[in-house]
Amino acid sequence: MKNYPHPIIAREGWFYILVSFVVTAIVTYQWGVWSLPLWLISLFVLQFFRDPARTVPNNPNAVLSPADGRIVVVEKTYDIYGEREALKISVFMNVFNVHSNRSPVDGKVQSVHYFPGKFVNADLDKASLENERNALIITAENGQMVTCVQVAGLIARRILCYVKSGEALRRGERFGFIRFGSRVDVYLPLSAKPKVTVGDKVYATETVLAEL
Repeated sequence: MKNYPHPIIAREGWFYILVSFVVTAIVTYQWGVWSLPLWLISLFVLQFFRDPARTVPNNPNAVLSPADGRIVVVEKTYDIYGEREALKISVFMNVFNVHSNRSPVDGKVQSVHYFPGKFVNADLDKASLENERNALIITAENGQMVTCVQVAGLIARRILCYVKSGEALRRGERFGFIRFGSRVDVYLPLSAKPKVTVGDKVYATETVLAEL
């Protein structure tokens, strides 16, 4: 799944897009202009599942953003998944952002951990520990640990992850998807140098979050 030919529109949304446009077309045929709200909903569904190709920066030490969105956290904290002190950088995705998730570094997936949980607003700090989430612990090519956590949000009800322990990932490679508003947390070694600040708008693969 993660390496399927790039269709511009994410495969995870094909079913929803088809259903929404078929229903809208039927209503249009029956009731004409009264179908306008359904057309707006169908266009929203279409834009939500867009998945444009991205260009990977040349810097081999760069940690790339795993998602599109806005930086809501840059802080030193404890990484409960990797059991270490770490630099945490969080990206909040609203319903208008691309929701395809991509690997922040070149490396090997050491483990994948899924945690059921709540669905509070992903913009809140407590979402990192209380919401449904899926954590990837990756050993980068330089041997350093990078933890990448997909976090469900208030509306999101489905985290999709297509990699397993032992698999290799390349920077910018697609590894998962979260349906509707959500968040991705990245935990890095304390020696990493952040390149973003809270409030910055970032793009998956193309924005450098930090340097190892």
